[in-house]
Amino acid sequence: MNTITLPLANVSCMHCVNKIRDAISLLPNIQLIDIDTEQLTVSVDSSLPDLFDAISALGYQVGFHYQLPLTGLSCGRCVAKIEQALTARHDIAHFNITKQLADVYGAISEQALTNIIVELGYQVVTHSAAQHYDFTLTGLSCGKCVAKLTTALTQDNIEIITLDKNALNVITSLTADDIIAIVTTTGYQATLHTDIEPITETDTVIAPEPEPEPEPIIAPQDNATQLLLSGLTCASCVASVEKAIKAVDGVSNVNVNLAERTALIYGQAPLQAIIQAIESAGYGAEESEDDQTRRIRQQQQNQQTFKTHIRNAIASLALGVPLMAWGIFGGSMVINSTTSQISWGIIGLITLALLVTAGKDFYINSWKAFLHHRATMDTLVALGTGAAWLFSMTVVLAPNLFPLAARHVYFEASAMIIGLITIGHALEARARSRTSKALERLIDLQPQTAIVVENGQEIERPLSAVIAGMTLRLKPGAKVAVDGLVVEGTSYLDESMLTGEPLAVHKKAGDHVRAGTINQQGSLLFKAEHIGSDTMLARIIQLVRQAQSSKPALARLADTISSVFVPSVMIIAIITAMAWYYFGPQPASVYMLVAATTVLIIACPCALGLATPMSVTVGVGRAAELGILIKDAEAMQQAASIDTVVLDKTGTLTEGKPQVVDYKIYNTLTREQLIQLAASLEQGSEHPLANAIVKSAQQQQLQLYPHSDFMTYSGLGVSGTVDQHQLLLGNAKFMVQNAITITHAEMDFDFIANQGATPVYLAQNGALAGIIGISDPLRKDSLSAVKRMQKMGLKVVMLTGDSVKTAQVIANKLGITDVVAEVLPDGKAAQITLLQQQGRRVVMVGDGINDAPALALAEVGIAMGSGTDVAIESAQFTLMRHSLHGVADALELSKATLRNIKENLFGAFVYNTLGIPIAAGVLFPLTGTLLSPVIAGAAMALSSITVVSNANRLRLFKPSRQDQEK
Repeated sequence: MNTITLPLANVSCMHCVNKIRDAISLLPNIQLIDIDTEQLTVSVDSSLPDLFDAISALGYQVGFHYQLPLTGLSCGRCVAKIEQALTARHDIAHFNITKQLADVYGAISEQALTNIIVELGYQVVTHSAAQHYDFTLTGLSCGKCVAKLTTALTQDNIEIITLDKNALNVITSLTADDIIAIVTTTGYQATLHTDIEPITETDTVIAPEPEPEPEPIIAPQDNATQLLLSGLTCASCVASVEKAIKAVDGVSNVNVNLAERTALIYGQAPLQAIIQAIESAGYGAEESEDDQTRRIRQQQQNQQTFKTHIRNAIASLALGVPLMAWGIFGGSMVINSTTSQISWGIIGLITLALLVTAGKDFYINSWKAFLHHRATMDTLVALGTGAAWLFSMTVVLAPNLFPLAARHVYFEASAMIIGLITIGHALEARARSRTSKALERLIDLQPQTAIVVENGQEIERPLSAVIAGMTLRLKPGAKVAVDGLVVEGTSYLDESMLTGEPLAVHKKAGDHVRAGTINQQGSLLFKAEHIGSDTMLARIIQLVRQAQSSKPALARLADTISSVFVPSVMIIAIITAMAWYYFGPQPASVYMLVAATTVLIIACPCALGLATPMSVTVGVGRAAELGILIKDAEAMQQAASIDTVVLDKTGTLTEGKPQVVDYKIYNTLTREQLIQLAASLEQGSEHPLANAIVKSAQQQQLQLYPHSDFMTYSGLGVSGTVDQHQLLLGNAKFMVQNAITITHAEMDFDFIANQGATPVYLAQNGALAGIIGISDPLRKDSLSAVKRMQKMGLKVVMLTGDSVKTAQVIANKLGITDVVAEVLPDGKAAQITLLQQQGRRVVMVGDGINDAPALALAEVGIAMGSGTDVAIESAQFTLMRHSLHGVADALELSKATLRNIKENLFGAFVYNTLGIPIAAGVLFPLTGTLLSPVIAGAAMALSSITVVSNANRLRLFKPSRQDQEK
């Protein structure tokens, strides 16, 4: 019998352990010695394949799996020779040998397997020289695509440097064709850049420069064009414009915002073709070249619209109010003589002049809508006011056609309806201009000039003249013009408008500065890096604009209803008219006219069309002020129903700046030699723990040696050769996989882990050399943020690849009871799925490449702004400030926005649901009177004003947190 220890994977609880224990008990010639969720120890005779099959059948993974590329095998005899040698091994369960590859499962170490093959006279291919490849990607359209490709590329021999929708940068031992094949298999396309950089080893080691603070990345969005629209009055207009734009070849998606009168168009369609399509549909459109031009033009439109509406309202009410007062205070409005016929005929002509001047837009727009076989709010107003005027003029011109009681004129109704609706539009335009104040303030942040330093002279130049690479001077009190890197000087910068962080940030050489932030004290010299639309401020503005134009599911429901609402109202008005004509009291024609006109006027769906876009526009803008960037409104609706928050540990709960705090040595190495070897091995890695070891060596001024045969193993560790020493650096699983004995170090491991540090094993030439303890301090507000989320009724889960003991120490400090530790990168997404299967609605918060699949899979993904672009691509929310309170702020604001949308939709639906029956006359049997068309016009205008005013309440939203940093 041979005793073998095998690692286990996907074994998450004691129930799983018991299932494996029961399965092993049924196997002959196998004796179970010990088992837990990580590994099992058994005594076996020759039944290792049975053991592997039994455990695999339960859905778990056991042992090691190697795929070793082979050379030197020329025929089937060579293959048989290796197969014979492997068959004689008790620690190999299954294998498949070809002339190119050895695919082996078992308990054998990779080195032992390699030795067997080499001793038989063949070679195992080792990729000692990794390559650095840059690829251009196509076919990726969203964060989920990025996450999907990230998962496909998460392999031991691939290190992802950057990955977004447009580009891939990797270091790998695979060939470029191998990478392209992976991308193609995933469903996308990759094109290799010609300048390949081999990662070679040299005798001279250049210590890496200290890294500047991480610059938050906002990934560039899809190609989008924004147009300013005119002629839109209701949700039916929105549907018509969207339909016209989508019919243009090359348009992939479009969002029309009634609140801002804008269209955001995605795709490659010619701009002129889009504008022509909009104009053909009966509306106007013009391009806004840049933010400043768009804002000026939009302000001009709002001001002109407001003035025009006020002028028309005054003219209409100047006629309508005296006429209404005449009728209220006893004046006759009945045609009963030639004199009254002449006088009311003159008033009718004056009313006609009013309709073709102040009310012309209603009639022009309704005629355009008729030509395009649709109906809008203007159609209802035009029909209602036109019917009232035509009936009245018919009475004036031919009174004998009507009985005496039916010779009533309604010129005051036409004038008052035009006046009240127009004044409602004016107030709506005034309120609407306030909805994008947050976006306007962001645009105002960027100065129009910059001080350029050339040949020792400082010259003020327009911002358009600044190019990347120029050196700029930033004086006290000035705004940063473009994104750049500080090369000289120190100062404090106010970044609150971008990050929501009230404290000024200290800047020195090597730190990034961002356009729009304000210098408070000292003078800085910085090199321009990103200009124009590439600055973070410009990308934030674009992201906010896209989010404000997007639609949640509730908005799409409202749009669907609105598209059939106006025709339905016209049918209801016709049915109402027929009912009163055939079944109503005399004079039936009068009751028919009043009821039908009132139904048409009171049912205008303007409030319904404004309900959602107004709330979304204000809510997304308020989020930007709080340092929360939202990709689309759908995410806000999802976030409002979240009940579970999953937090990554490193870089999210912690600062993401780990440092070496402890060490243990088990051979003749000194502390300096231990750190020197580990840092030499890790000097090419991007992992935060690797950076901590390298920085520790730099602080001690230790010389770093060249390394070779460097390999990374995702979620486990790294290996390589340094100064002729074979080194392994990683976690316990990595040591076990490589047959490194660590049992004698378990007490030291536990001691370091119990201090909240992460223990990392270093093995030298097949034996354990030492443990390095690395600690990543908690963010100062992590505890208060976690308590706040728990107080909100949210289940908080910590998810980390760190050891169980270290994770538990951190969790205890934060009061988190749900901890999932030692999770490999692909396991994070699996944990999200597990929570969702339990009925949980999950928000995932992370910052690394390994968090991207989980961010994309969760109902809502929230990325820390200092995280990788892959994480930000996969998330729907991005926090610009480095605080977990932003998560709670985002969830609270999402709930407030959704509640505001529901209030608006409830008001609009209830208003129409109650208003139409009342206008049709359901209360006539009780009151004996019909609702006046004038009152209907006033109510319709008031409903729009109410919706707009309610949406603007979101501008006053304040997070619940009371412990703001001072």
